[in-house]
Amino acid sequence: MNDPLPALAGRLQTLPPSLGPVRLVAVDGHAGSGKTTFAAHLSAALGGAPVLHLDDLATHDELFAWTDRLRNTILAPLARGETAHYRAYDWTARRFAGPEQALAPAPVVIVEGVGAGRSALRPFLACLLWMELHHEGSWARGQLRDGPAQAEFWDGWKRAERRHFAADPSRPYAELLVRQCTEGYELLPGPMATG
Repeated sequence: MNDPLPALAGRLQTLPPSLGPVRLVAVDGHAGSGKTTFAAHLSAALGGAPVLHLDDLATHDELFAWTDRLRNTILAPLARGETAHYRAYDWTARRFAGPEQALAPAPVVIVEGVGAGRSALRPFLACLLWMELHHEGSWARGQLRDGPAQAEFWDGWKRAERRHFAADPSRPYAELLVRQCTEGYELLPGPMATG
């Protein structure tokens, strides 16, 4: 199977900037669908494009209520061509902690996480990619990854994710669907593909 990521990277680099000088690319999908791994591969194909993980901005109390934090802390500086600075949420300590992270206004910046393609962010996106894996399969992978200690968290997460996508679905607005294969990825036209 040919690796489609170099061609995708080339295509993304030719898109018009969508946020100041940045082409903001969202990788959305259900929890456990492989967004983080795919974003890392896409970043490498783009020569090391910065990746923002929405898990760094969400909290236990704000699983999906991070839009203002993202706009103010990340999007506003990038739109001005400035480096954004933020502290990542520590899911064990349950607070924002650790060293300050920097996110430079690179030609392409990837934002990955559940809800990355939400309606409030779509005006700033150059492209929306959706990880094409049904929620039950995604959640099973995520729970296996996180282990039994996170079972209670996952019960609450599933309810929150269902509510989020029922109110604000991302998949119908994706330009490309990303399907993980035994080796690599397959890219399919998404509902919003323009040819």
